Amino acid sequence: MPEFKSEFLNIMLERGFYNQCTNIEGFDSYLSECEKTGKPAVGYLGSDPTGDSLHVGHIVPLMMLRWFQRCGHKPLTLVGGATARIGDPSGKDKLRPFLDEATLTHNIKGLKKSFSKFLKFGDGANDAVMVDNWDWFKDVNYLEFLRDIGTCYSVNRMLTMDSVKTRLEREQPMSFLEFNYMLLQGYDFCVLLQKYGCRAQIAGSDQWGNITSGTELGRRKYDTELFGFTSPIITDASGKKMGKSEGNAVWINEDKLSSYDYYQYFRNIGDTEVGKCLRIYTDLPIDEVKRLEALKDQEINEAKKILAFEATKICRGLAEAEAAQATAVKTFEQGGAGGNLPVIEAVTGAGILDVFVNIGFCASKGEARRLIKQGGLKLNDAVVADENYHLQSGDFTEGRAKIALGKKKFGIIKAC
Repeated sequence: MPEFKSEFLNIMLERGFYNQCTNIEGFDSYLSECEKTGKPAVGYLGSDPTGDSLHVGHIVPLMMLRWFQRCGHKPLTLVGGATARIGDPSGKDKLRPFLDEATLTHNIKGLKKSFSKFLKFGDGANDAVMVDNWDWFKDVNYLEFLRDIGTCYSVNRMLTMDSVKTRLEREQPMSFLEFNYMLLQGYDFCVLLQKYGCRAQIAGSDQWGNITSGTELGRRKYDTELFGFTSPIITDASGKKMGKSEGNAVWINEDKLSSYDYYQYFRNIGDTEVGKCLRIYTDLPIDEVKRLEALKDQEINEAKKILAFEATKICRGLAEAEAAQATAVKTFEQGGAGGNLPVIEAVTGAGILDVFVNIGFCASKGEARRLIKQGGLKLNDAVVADENYHLQSGDFTEGRAKIALGKKKFGIIKAC
């Protein structure tokens, strides 16, 4: 028997997206009524344009919004062209650096590209719409804002929010600018209510304080119940947040990370994370997910391959997923050098340390030296033992040589 009346919430529950809701019974009734009448519910996901691409850590609420749309509802993606000028203090130890107009414009364009990989944008009833809160904040009068919005908030309650309380407990400075952030996000929610009939905000659990800021404002100022719905923070077996790989973010946009590296990130997920990732990062039917997550021992590798392919197909498209899969097969199963591996040009005589740094496998020569001492770097499948080694003509076959970091990261040196 379903736990909820609405299709969306049942999907969220069975796939592991459900963490917390301001009023789950009320949200369920709102959604089920919309599903019955065919009138889309409206919900939004916000992201400040502090970078020009989202990464795997952002995908969880984005996949929630994807399912929201697939259930017939209308998603809004809000980019914080205004709030990025302040910075969300949630989980931060210090004030976020200020961004100039050109950087913000560039980053917003990149975020639209990221969102478009998961959502269908357009003019249809449940097509996604992207909005920028700079459009309404740029003309706000400060005194009017304090009078109309500031009077709806209690400083006593704001001080209990995790984003504020944690900073104060650590005796880390928090500017009045940052303290305003939850008022601005709460105002965003109410503007979207007025403009689009939006009654739901979907986000990660770290946004709970900011979300309830908006639901409380909606109740006080507009006598309307708004809903906040959050996902858990997804971590691996070691407790590390998903989306980080050897210190680098696993970016959604292809100009930041190759499709092959994106594929390999999911291919190398730990055995205990496979089921969780299949449920969250793919569109596979739940029965197929259950079959795959039940596989044991060596068979679990087949589930990882399917996970990597399906996750890459959503983010990069079918052709890129097939190419990444073919490269992986050629590299790992056939012992060759797949065509989609990262490539660097180097001359005979180039130092091996420079090669690994320039291709991006090592952050510095010091890191490369450390990995050589640990036996972690390879040239043409042979462990590099000499940190002072320089490339020789015999290292190249038909002008190409293969390098590797450990057993999972490969690249090509092209002679020039």
